[in-house]
Amino acid sequence: MLTDKHIDIIKSTIPLLENAGPALTSHFYQRLFTHNPELQDIFNMANQHSGRQQVALFEAIAAYAKNIDNLVVLTSAVERIAQKHTSFNIKAPHYAVVGHHLIETLRELASDAFTADVEEAWTNAYQFLAQIFINREAELYQERANSIGGWKDSRAFTVINKKAESTLVTSFTFAPVDNKPVIGFKPGQYLGIEVSDPTKEFKEIRQYSLSDKANNKTYRISVKREANNVAGKVHNGIVSTYLHDKVQVGDEINLYAPAGDFFFVDRQAPVVLLSAGVGITPMQSMLETLAQQGYNNSVHYLHACENSEQHSFSVKTAHLISENNWQQDIWYRDDVTGNPATTGVHQGLMDLTKIALPIEQGNFYLCGPIAFMQFAKQQLLNLGVIANNIHYEVFGPHTEL
Repeated sequence: MLTDKHIDIIKSTIPLLENAGPALTSHFYQRLFTHNPELQDIFNMANQHSGRQQVALFEAIAAYAKNIDNLVVLTSAVERIAQKHTSFNIKAPHYAVVGHHLIETLRELASDAFTADVEEAWTNAYQFLAQIFINREAELYQERANSIGGWKDSRAFTVINKKAESTLVTSFTFAPVDNKPVIGFKPGQYLGIEVSDPTKEFKEIRQYSLSDKANNKTYRISVKREANNVAGKVHNGIVSTYLHDKVQVGDEINLYAPAGDFFFVDRQAPVVLLSAGVGITPMQSMLETLAQQGYNNSVHYLHACENSEQHSFSVKTAHLISENNWQQDIWYRDDVTGNPATTGVHQGLMDLTKIALPIEQGNFYLCGPIAFMQFAKQQLLNLGVIANNIHYEVFGPHTEL
């Protein structure tokens, strides 16, 4: 039970947390994987190497400590994390393991300040928060299992189509091996995919945005071939490279049910979809869903990428825009030639000051690299868009814009 005394002690340790910084969570993860290497089957190790996961966890712990007496402000964060956990198939026993290593990390890094009272407070605080996640995730698992076409844990699917959408992005369409229906999803959500590369010690689980409208029969994801620069060295994305180079039509792969707290909500208002690079994938799902529904408000589709060769779905998108009399503006950093399927093509970075947007009534959905979303969000705020009308998705560990 979390008491007022526990809360006071937790808040008194905030300076200790802030002084430790992400070094605390780096130590935690090192300890976790040393003692429980099997958890590398669940955690995205690429995010470990880049440091993004350590920063994200530290920020989450600090936010919890600062708001432990007003947890309602963390509601959206809890939902976002719970959704992501279900796509990793995280269950209640995992929380006990993580909690043990968190407490031991605090003991090892702050031995002088880690008194019996502090240990008791943090143990109870962690268990209290863990139970919130366990309960919410259990609800999500049950809701999906009880839905038409739903399931628990992983489910076997067959790749029925593999299609290059651009020089970097390839789409994969999956149908269930059992030929039964599949659960629907909200446009903008993602799919958990489990890859077992025989050349690797551990399996990998990733989340990829669904890039098609729901049809209760198949799923489509569209994957960018990743190459990440870490400490001056280029590392090819483990899962994206495997999917591009190894996975073929007819192969079987395990999927986890669609999840995610970022999705289109029909507010009976104009919609603006803004994306860059592979951030186009959830926007494509939204666009195709809106077209299928015959959405009766204006839609403005904005996308930025390096050049026409990296512009995924360009022909399909142009057709949908034209057919529904919507608006489209595209920015290529390198050139504006070579893609006759699009209209409204500009050169350079996305500039929102030169196009007409529904500033007061519109709802704006963003997805793409973090720097792009920060850049686009600031432009929208400068134009007078209300912050609550800007919705965004960060691929990987969450970052506030």
